[in-house]
Amino acid sequence: MIEPYNAVGLIPSFWGIRRREEIKHNIEHLKGLTKAAFWLSNLDIPVRLLAIPEGALMGFNDEVLDVDHADYARTCCIDIPGPETDEIGKIARQWNVFIMAQAKARHKDWKDRFFNIGFIVDPDGKIILQHYKLSALLPVERSVSPHDVYDWWIEKYGRTLDAFWPVADTKIGRLGIMMAMEGNYPENGRGLAMNGAEVVYRASMPAPFTENDVFEISNRARALENNMYIVAPNIGSYHLDADHPVGIDAGGGQSMIVDYRGQLVGKQRDTNGSTFVAGVINIEALRHHRESAQVTNWMKDIRTELAQIIYEKPIYPKNRYMKKVPPKHAEYKRDVIDKQVALMQKRGIWKKSSYRKS
Repeated sequence: MIEPYNAVGLIPSFWGIRRREEIKHNIEHLKGLTKAAFWLSNLDIPVRLLAIPEGALMGFNDEVLDVDHADYARTCCIDIPGPETDEIGKIARQWNVFIMAQAKARHKDWKDRFFNIGFIVDPDGKIILQHYKLSALLPVERSVSPHDVYDWWIEKYGRTLDAFWPVADTKIGRLGIMMAMEGNYPENGRGLAMNGAEVVYRASMPAPFTENDVFEISNRARALENNMYIVAPNIGSYHLDADHPVGIDAGGGQSMIVDYRGQLVGKQRDTNGSTFVAGVINIEALRHHRESAQVTNWMKDIRTELAQIIYEKPIYPKNRYMKKVPPKHAEYKRDVIDKQVALMQKRGIWKKSSYRKS
């Protein structure tokens, strides 16, 4: 039996990096924030899970500054495992918790590419899961998705749920990762759920998506439709680099933990420096609901043959970065976004508006 436990999501201030070694500054800040969050949260029931939001280790300077992809891969991105994840492992061992986190990282087979990778560390400091962020990337995001090297990925890892939506079966439940914009696509939550996920990390998202309720609506929807917990801490103040003393609240707050019925069990609406969100995870109650409900354990009623018809025609082009690195923002809009909109209209899925294009 798994006893109920607290999950804590850190909401840290962080500093964008110009060189890989600057990640140390963010990790030191995370260590202090973790100590404060655990001291308070353990006054309730024990903390067994810690979530560190996307961007907390490195920032988003690759996106904000529209940097050269290959150069960022060489000078800033980490290896997993590596010294930085070893430091996260030390935090896991110190507090006897599982940790979910994220970093822009290289793959040993792609020297001039980097991926956006979510990872899970167990209480012994061992990495037990890596999830490569999939197709749902912001248009300014510079990382490569497995779909961008799809044929190679399938050959190396297979065409399975584990290859794209891995789940770790642990002493605190089955854990999975669904980062940022991935959570706005129901296929990602469903892929994890069909692979057995019970507690899923989903972080971070920027304003205005958080302030306009997109973050909360999608978190609660993914949790409800799949009967799983969503642990979704957002970022705190973003300092462009160590020389910028004033941080920007680019995330807009709205950190939360959602239960398997889509209800909020933890919420931190505002961002004021560094803080945290906490909420209770009850795995046994989730499992009881899945086996006992007649209606709201939705997945038992999926008509898979019908669902497959929806996706028979491909939309977003695969293998985009097999032979080239991701381009700058302007080129991506011209060659991808504009063409994808035109494709949807050509197929008659979307109708053109009467508004003039600016």
